[in-house]
Amino acid sequence: MHLLRDRGFIHPIPSEITPQAVYEQRRRLLKTLAAGAAGSVLAAWAARDARAAFAGPGKLPKLAAAPSGVAGGATMEKVTDYQDATTYNNFYEFGTDKSDPASNAGKLKTRPWTVAVEGHVAKPQVFDIEQLLKLAPMEERIYRLRCVEGWSMVIPWIGFSLSELIKRVEPTGNAKYVEFVTLADPKQMPFVGSRVLDWPYVEGLRMDEAMHPLTMLVFGMYGEVLPNQNGAPLRLAVPWKYGFKSGKSIVKIRFVEQQPRTAWVKSAAQEYGFYSNVNPTVDHPRWSQATERRIGEGGLFAKKRPTLMFNGYEAQVGQLYAGMDLKKNY
Repeated sequence: MHLLRDRGFIHPIPSEITPQAVYEQRRRLLKTLAAGAAGSVLAAWAARDARAAFAGPGKLPKLAAAPSGVAGGATMEKVTDYQDATTYNNFYEFGTDKSDPASNAGKLKTRPWTVAVEGHVAKPQVFDIEQLLKLAPMEERIYRLRCVEGWSMVIPWIGFSLSELIKRVEPTGNAKYVEFVTLADPKQMPFVGSRVLDWPYVEGLRMDEAMHPLTMLVFGMYGEVLPNQNGAPLRLAVPWKYGFKSGKSIVKIRFVEQQPRTAWVKSAAQEYGFYSNVNPTVDHPRWSQATERRIGEGGLFAKKRPTLMFNGYEAQVGQLYAGMDLKKNY
């Protein structure tokens, strides 16, 4: 039995229900809410074709996906405008300004593309991107994205749980962590080689984090394949962690026994911890984490919103950190 949570309401969903049925139930729920206290604005939102609202501009190939039935997989918050989500990015391989990735990522060639899966697994393999696209049914999940710099977005990603890949390579008992290595090609990425980070960009998750259903291998957004500046052709989305934990343009996944030394830990361990869970009670030395600025909501002077523990996914992931000191393990 799953629980569908919508604006404070909790609705039981039988475990055998299909993703399409979950989506239809969400739409019916929105219409019900709209008829009551939610008012005419929500009614208008519910009345339109919700999936069409998440479409990109149509310049990239479409990527079909069913609505997700994963608990926590579809926030009801307003989705960030596609233009904002694709022009306000951190992708330091293409530059350090927010507009640099959109300006400089056009040279990135996403075909051919392979991802090597290695380390403590029974079935190491090199996957072609076309193999990965067919590995499991595509789902659309609407996740909050929280940057450690104090801004946030809501993005409809397309992909499937990373666990689908992990199960196929059969990790051994020595696999305690998963390390993600991203492309570092100075011919395509003009800032690779700069001193801002130690290249290639490396991130990592504990095995139980990597296996969590919300941890997503992403191939698209807004109904289309990923734009280069957003991590094409595949990236991670780990919605309860700060955005930098979700590596882009992945070329290698390694199953390791020791905690990986990630790019930001190597660069500034006093500022960036391995876990990097969204936590409004633990500030970054340069940015308060208590509140956030939602991109597209009134500009720089808009009122900030309170940041939620684990970015609003505490019900789904809080148990992963039971007994841990989250100020020490930041």
